[in-house]
Amino acid sequence: MSLHSLSSITVGVPNLAETRAYYADFGLRAEDDGWLSTRDGGRQLRLVHAPTRRLLDLAVGLDDHDDLAAVATRLRALDVPVSLEQDHLVAVEPIAGFQVTVRVADRLVQAEQPATPYNGPGRIERAGRAPGVLPAGPVRPRKLGHVVIGSTDHLATRRFFTEGIGFKVSDEVKDHGAFLRCSTDHHNVLVMAAPVNFLHHSSWQVDDVDEVGRGATAMLEGNPERHVWGLGRHYAGSNFFWYLKDPAGNFSEYYSDMDCIVDDQLWTPEVLEGAKGLFSWGPPPPPSFLRPEDLAELMTGAHQPG
Repeated sequence: MSLHSLSSITVGVPNLAETRAYYADFGLRAEDDGWLSTRDGGRQLRLVHAPTRRLLDLAVGLDDHDDLAAVATRLRALDVPVSLEQDHLVAVEPIAGFQVTVRVADRLVQAEQPATPYNGPGRIERAGRAPGVLPAGPVRPRKLGHVVIGSTDHLATRRFFTEGIGFKVSDEVKDHGAFLRCSTDHHNVLVMAAPVNFLHHSSWQVDDVDEVGRGATAMLEGNPERHVWGLGRHYAGSNFFWYLKDPAGNFSEYYSDMDCIVDDQLWTPEVLEGAKGLFSWGPPPPPSFLRPEDLAELMTGAHQPG
């Protein structure tokens, strides 16, 4: 696959300082130039002022200039205008109006982390207390994993990503959306049907399920209103999850143990129905997760492109 990473996102929010402070609490490092960084992926979140919350730019990495030219050709075949420069191109997704930047970039290489030892029936892998219960520093996400985008025409948005940019389909939710990948992760973008175009959530990789729990617990201390949904485990992607809400209304997810698709021939996409695609176990999703409370406000028109 010539595409290899979801590099970064730029998100517009009406309450910039408050939202920036939230993501610093979440574990992203605030940089002097306004970006927020992960441990492995570097500058991956940029927040800018906007009248309402919205996704403004999504950046994708790919290997070389020939790949870049091929993406430009495919987008133009879909009648999507493209601005092509030496090392990147810019195109605007035609339904929700956010910008996608595709850039020639080095691949993200993450250092292999030793697996946390777990004891089980008849299996003793460690002596002493489990590392996950020992005091430790704050959780810092490793990288931006994926974003979930609501689209008023999810099939058109899906075509933009698959037939245009070159994403691949990992799984589908019948009549409602598709999990798409531009890396070996199960999904980097989920496009879902929605009554308004909006950013549903961003998802950030941590080391293991203990860090999912520790990170969320720390975020909720003194701020219980941040809780949305978790702890649980998804079926599509298989990852552990816990969702929180930032001050602008976007959801943010800690995740670990995502399925990896290293050989397309060894993966069979499924068409999922009902709650199966949402979770394998955990509490049921609250209504506000499926339909965020500010959707009516976003539907007034201020959130729409143009």
